[in-house]
Amino acid sequence: MAVLAYGAVGEAAAARELGRLVDPFVGTLADYGQLSPAAVAPFGMVQLGPDTTPANHAGYDHAATQLTGFSHTRGVGVGCGGAGGDVKVMLAYDDATRPAPIDKRRERAYAGYYSVSYGPGIIADMTATRGAGSLRFTVPKSGQVNVIVTFDRGYSKRIAAHWQAQPDGDLRASFSAGTVCDAGIYHLHSATRLTHNGKPVTALWHGDAAREARLALRVRSGDSVELRTGLSSVDLAAAAAVRDTELGNRPFRTVAAQTLADWNRQLSRVHIGGARKEQALFYTSLFRVMQSPVAIADPDGRFRGSDGIVQQLSPGDQHYTSWALWDNYRTQMPLLALIDPQRAGQIARSLVRLYQSGKARWATPSEPFLTVRTEHGGIALLDFRRRGITDFDAKAALAGMVAESATLARETPDEQIEAAYDDWAIAELASDLGEAATAEAFRAKALSYRPMWLATFRDLGEDADIVKARGLYQGTLAQYRWAPVFDLPWLAQTLGPRFRPELDRFFADNLFNMTNQPDIHTPYLFAWAGDKAATEQVVRRYITQSVPHRYVNSGVRPQPWVGRSFALSPQGFADGMDDDAGTMSAWYIWAMLGLYPITPGDPRYVVTTPMARNIRINGRRLMDMPVRSVQQETGL
Repeated sequence: MAVLAYGAVGEAAAARELGRLVDPFVGTLADYGQLSPAAVAPFGMVQLGPDTTPANHAGYDHAATQLTGFSHTRGVGVGCGGAGGDVKVMLAYDDATRPAPIDKRRERAYAGYYSVSYGPGIIADMTATRGAGSLRFTVPKSGQVNVIVTFDRGYSKRIAAHWQAQPDGDLRASFSAGTVCDAGIYHLHSATRLTHNGKPVTALWHGDAAREARLALRVRSGDSVELRTGLSSVDLAAAAAVRDTELGNRPFRTVAAQTLADWNRQLSRVHIGGARKEQALFYTSLFRVMQSPVAIADPDGRFRGSDGIVQQLSPGDQHYTSWALWDNYRTQMPLLALIDPQRAGQIARSLVRLYQSGKARWATPSEPFLTVRTEHGGIALLDFRRRGITDFDAKAALAGMVAESATLARETPDEQIEAAYDDWAIAELASDLGEAATAEAFRAKALSYRPMWLATFRDLGEDADIVKARGLYQGTLAQYRWAPVFDLPWLAQTLGPRFRPELDRFFADNLFNMTNQPDIHTPYLFAWAGDKAATEQVVRRYITQSVPHRYVNSGVRPQPWVGRSFALSPQGFADGMDDDAGTMSAWYIWAMLGLYPITPGDPRYVVTTPMARNIRINGRRLMDMPVRSVQQETGL
């Protein structure tokens, strides 16, 4: 048991509106994080924010000065070729040119809220609930404006779209588009209601039914035009019900205040002391962690699964999707287990349902929402259960994991290691459930990767520092060498007296890649092996200093990019570093807490000295929590 002494947080910090400390512009410049300043509720499916040209991966670039509209969905730092999202809205005067110039001096955002002035001085304010968004325009002069709602684009390629208007002016649409990397297709429904100075607009919408709907309004200076949109995976009527339930007739200001209050409550799960700038970066990182996965069940408990079938939840439950598990099972999922175990239980039940409805490696042709990939869901489930989150059907989870094992890719060295990790999780969960035969079979299957590791990684050759050598995914042999975190004692014993010198050389030769996931645990191997100070030195360097980053996903840079890995600025991450659904933000938070879940599936942490002060989690001082530490046992 680790003994951790951090002290108590001050009353002033505890009472602060943490959501206003959040800077949603962090990571929104160029390819530094691939994030958006969109208004979003905790784990919300609506991400209502600006689309610019150039768009980059999230539809927005902080350096852009031209606005194309405001869309309601987007990926959260997940890469590939997408940009922006669904139900894109623009309001412009008759004589306006498109795109419209942005007044960057009048652009601001905090948790759950975004505002900008554009064109001749039109002000656009937006906020969101879990499944609905409110977009309010305030116009600066009298004249005719056109409201344009576009449905012919999504995160990636549009597959189909069709809108229709109800007699009362309710604009409803169904649409589908490619998920991240076009590996599957998601299908959504929307319902949008327009008001002018608070009164419903019942005029007819016009336009191409497969592309965009248009409506003209006569306005006076200071008028307010508001669009309220609900999203649902179920059907058109359900989207309208989401909007009417989550937004109702509440004024914009009331909705925004409630969303901010929701963020304040969620962010207050973790309290730290320190200077305002340090706190701002910490809570901005936590804000990003609390956006994935996405809660898609409607207020009535209905949702559509990845098999396209509508399901009904029990009261009080929620279903999550928009998975990026290959990335965030390493850091973000264990962090949610620590700070929000009730939600982690909901996520675990969602993963079990995913297994039961036909879990694909990336995405199916019938996804209910934009999603990325689902590898290592079983490791996340094992990790949840061993951290005390047991309110899910572990036997059903085990059955799904066993069935999935036969489908895992096992061709390249990294695929063999990752499949072995999944098989290890099966063996461990089976053992926990008393299924000895299954545990024995899958433990042997998991360890069958070892001959490949010995032949490929024990003695690295000339291709050690080549990204994608031998078919590796976005990494090098030098980086994937340390990947078997489920088998670290064997790895250390195998390298023997070479373990520490070669780990030292890995960092001395700048072979570590902070910008991607395969080796982000390696700084903590020093502490795992008994040298906490060495881990702290490496971690502090990447948290506080400008360092040379050598890698991009496709290769080694001709010259390293030198800069901060994490910063409170639009250039919030290292160049080419995606936040990957909260993965990298969670790494930063673990560093600040002085803990690291080096082996998801094993509930013990590598414990180091925290970089933050006065830490409390859910009101408890970290020193008073039962934190289990892991220390390497080979005596190296």
